[in-house]
Amino acid sequence: MSIIVRTDRITVREYLPNELETYLNHFVDEKVALYIPKRSRKERTDFFNDALIRYRETKVHGMWGIFNNADGEFIGGCLLRPYEDNPDILELGYSLEQKYWGQGIATEMAIALTAYGLNHAKSIVACVVIPNIVSQRVLVKAGFKQQPNAIKDGEELAYFTLSD
Repeated sequence: MSIIVRTDRITVREYLPNELETYLNHFVDEKVALYIPKRSRKERTDFFNDALIRYRETKVHGMWGIFNNADGEFIGGCLLRPYEDNPDILELGYSLEQKYWGQGIATEMAIALTAYGLNHAKSIVACVVIPNIVSQRVLVKAGFKQQPNAIKDGEELAYFTLSD
């Protein structure tokens, strides 16, 4: 298992194979899943298993878990992936368990993960559904600049960029 980034409060690291249920249970909470693309349990299981395989290929991008340094508890998930198949632009995504909302953890993770990503790419982008104002604020606090909205998969999204 590789650690991607660590801050005073959190560790972003590769998932372990035995953490599949932890990952899947994260999406059961309707408030957590509200702004996340809808996927079936099988699709999410396949996504998780594909991430485990890709860990052997690259540390630059992937899907990782966010864990509390104090007690090892699962906080949520995050990812960096090539944006529109361009390896020089990575897209940031994340979601947190409700009990961790409002504590600055999303901003802390975004700052740490984008610093990591900018060691490997020219810029980082984030696309957020327009009603998700809280995540838009997190991105601004993390240094992202809002750009004109983007259309992705037929949906208009708030679009943010960060470059070094």
